[in-house]
Amino acid sequence: MSNLVQMLEIDDDSDGQRIDNLLLRLLKGVPKSRIYRIVRKGEVRLNGGRVKADTRVKTGDTLRIPPIRTAAPGEAIPIPGGVINTLANSIIYEDDRMLIINKPAGLAVHGGSGINSGVIEGLRQLRPTDKFLELVHRLDRGTSGCLMIARKRSQLKRLQELLRTKSQGGATTFEKHYVAVVHGQWPRRRQHVDVPIRKDTLKSGERICIVAADGKPSLTKVEVVRQNQQFSVLALKPITGRTHQIRVHCRHLHHPVVGDDKYGFDTLDSALKQERGFNRLMLHAAELYIPGMEKGDEPIHVKAEPSPDMRKLIDSI
Repeated sequence: MSNLVQMLEIDDDSDGQRIDNLLLRLLKGVPKSRIYRIVRKGEVRLNGGRVKADTRVKTGDTLRIPPIRTAAPGEAIPIPGGVINTLANSIIYEDDRMLIINKPAGLAVHGGSGINSGVIEGLRQLRPTDKFLELVHRLDRGTSGCLMIARKRSQLKRLQELLRTKSQGGATTFEKHYVAVVHGQWPRRRQHVDVPIRKDTLKSGERICIVAADGKPSLTKVEVVRQNQQFSVLALKPITGRTHQIRVHCRHLHHPVVGDDKYGFDTLDSALKQERGFNRLMLHAAELYIPGMEKGDEPIHVKAEPSPDMRKLIDSI
């Protein structure tokens, strides 16, 4: 436990990083919920002023960090048994700039909100000689598939800039492809979902995303791969990158993703759990296409196979 306030000058390696992501990297072992709380209460200051979690720092800024319990040097964040081996076997692409893993469904990308650890903590323990490992983007805990982790700060910036351009509807050759199993027969003529999405908070305090006229533009391309009376298998390409975009768009058209405990059909999903035994969100990040980030670079095209339980459901349709 440090009893002293830390005053940190932002260097070039941290330039452009969000406050929350920077604090997660600096404050090893501190739950994500605690980090967001100290930011919200104004205990974290940037150049003497209050900040929000999504504020981006710049080289030369001065960051005030309050006294807070962090992991001691050499102290590992406890990782559940089996997670390290699972992560070691999930790596599907690696070079000196990044790792891409086929994230299992049910594994959080990082600790916080009652979860001690996730993908990033596990990878840091698996790869202790890597000086820099940071999530390029996120997948929901229930979503499986392609997840990028940068091994260099410079590559993190490049990849996140590509993602930001994509989320704003800009032209880019960066592509993310998903496969989902949804309830009911998706109309084959419906090949685009183009409705705005807004973040909202329920009276219970739960954060959700909803379709709303004052939301941000959100576009998903959809193709029906196969279907029967009960389910449709969809190939989805989100053109924008809103939180829970695919899940919200599917629910909006009354065909929620199977197993979605936030936007789904609870009664149907409960019956399916009893009948077939599966208990996961049937949404999978199946492919990534990353353009060459420097002159002369070859593009990277990675595919991730769905888990056996999801594959079994798809093959039965």
